[in-house]
Amino acid sequence: MTLRPEDSLGYQINRVARLFEQALRAQTASLGVVPGQFPALLALYVEDGLTQSELSRQVSVEQPTMANTLNRMERDGLIHRSVDPGDRRRAPVHLTERARELERPLTQAARDINAAATRNLRSEERQALMQTLAHLIDALESHAAAIPRLDR
Repeated sequence: MTLRPEDSLGYQINRVARLFEQALRAQTASLGVVPGQFPALLALYVEDGLTQSELSRQVSVEQPTMANTLNRMERDGLIHRSVDPGDRRRAPVHLTERARELERPLTQAARDINAAATRNLRSEERQALMQTLAHLIDALESHAAAIPRLDR
C-alpha cells in the first residue's frame, strides 16, 4: 500500500520544518546568522556555557554536525570556547557580545514566523499543537533510545 505524502505525519512535519527554515533564513540573513546556527543560539541564550556535547543533546544533532556548526559560529564571531580549569576535557561554549546583541532581533524573527504560521489557529489550538508536538518528541526519543545501535 502506497503512503501518500499528505497522509504521512513525518512528511508533513518535515515540510513544515523546511518552510520554517526558509522563512527564518529570509528574515535573519541580513544579521549574518543561518538557520543551522539558530538552535544552538537559542539553547545558549537560555544557558550560556553549555558544552558541545550538551548542545548536541539539547538540539538533537550528532556531535560532528554540532562541531561543524560551532566552528562556523566561532568563525562568525557568535561564540567563543574556553577550557574548564576544573576539567580540561570540558570546553564550555559562550556567547560573544555580538551574539548577545542579536538575541532580540533573532528571537523576534522567530516569534514573527511562529505567529505567521499559526495565525489561523485559536489560542487553544496552538496550545494543543505544542502539547501534541511535545508528546511526539517524547515518543520518538523513547523509540530511538530503545533501538540497539552498533555505534553506541
